[in-house]
Amino acid sequence: MTKRQMAYLACTAAVTASVLGAAPSTEHPTVHWVKPGGSIQQAVNSAHPGDTVVLSPGTYHESVRVTVSNLTLRGYGARSTVIVPGKASGSCAKAGDGICVTGTDKKRVKDVTISSLTLRGFAKHGLWASGTDRLTVQGVVAEKNGQWGIAQERSVRGVFRYNLARNNGDAGLFLSNTVSTEEGARDTMGTVVSHNLLTGNRIGVTVRRLRNLTVDHNEATGNCAAVFVVGDENKPHVGALSVVRNYVHANNKYCPKTPRLPFLQGSGIVLTGAERTLVAENRVEDNVGTSPLSGGIVLFKSFVGAINEHNEIRNNLAQRNGKADLANRDRAKGKRNNFHDNTCAHSEPAGLC
Repeated sequence: MTKRQMAYLACTAAVTASVLGAAPSTEHPTVHWVKPGGSIQQAVNSAHPGDTVVLSPGTYHESVRVTVSNLTLRGYGARSTVIVPGKASGSCAKAGDGICVTGTDKKRVKDVTISSLTLRGFAKHGLWASGTDRLTVQGVVAEKNGQWGIAQERSVRGVFRYNLARNNGDAGLFLSNTVSTEEGARDTMGTVVSHNLLTGNRIGVTVRRLRNLTVDHNEATGNCAAVFVVGDENKPHVGALSVVRNYVHANNKYCPKTPRLPFLQGSGIVLTGAERTLVAENRVEDNVGTSPLSGGIVLFKSFVGAINEHNEIRNNLAQRNGKADLANRDRAKGKRNNFHDNTCAHSEPAGLC
């Protein structure tokens, strides 16, 4: 474990202490205590809105599905409380996921908090959420999961902060409108991705077909690509987003091509098919590769024909990135994308610095 990750876990421990000391929000809440060898799922099934399920230090071999609103599930810190795969019983386990928080468009699961634990080694996702409102995920380590570390679709007003997502097969943090059908970008009503550490993943953070979302104060390093904002031909387009004050450096891991993307290496912040997105005050350094998507901050043509338009890239420090610190590779069709007041050395085309 690196010094940076140890410092990060110390920070999440402080968050844990703060959360453990918080007063319950309902008049008669119940705290359900689970010890290693006990069933987290049984405790969750017994819980009512306003209750808290607390996991004692140890390793738990199971998957957990949460469908009750206003529930808190927390461990005693990510280094102390670890959830790994167990017997494949229940829909969450059979899907290959660690924790599933699931509602529907018509009946959302509201105000669930997952905190202070580790999700490791699941075939698909460490945490999977769908149909939620105000889901909070904080102080969670999601590592070595087959696809996404922490993922959410069809949801609004989520908060993802002070998490560590590392060495996951695809994105450390993945947020999308939906993964099962084609539709326009959804309004997240202010989802926040903040103060997370993302390392060793294929992509640090992927935002796909969403609007009204902020990605701020995250650190991404050692991934193949740090931040992807991905749109397509459906309407409304992805956009009305802010990617601000992130530290994006040395994302130089090599990842082979997929049916959807060329090989990835050395990509900092990439916009493809996005509109009215603000990329500002980021520190983007030492992201180097020879992929078509390599570079510090890159606007790239969408593989399905959606263009980048009305995006603002300003006040970023971008240095020692290759192929370029700033790159507008969608300039043939992209419209009214504005680069100004950035500090950098090399751009495509020249003159963006």
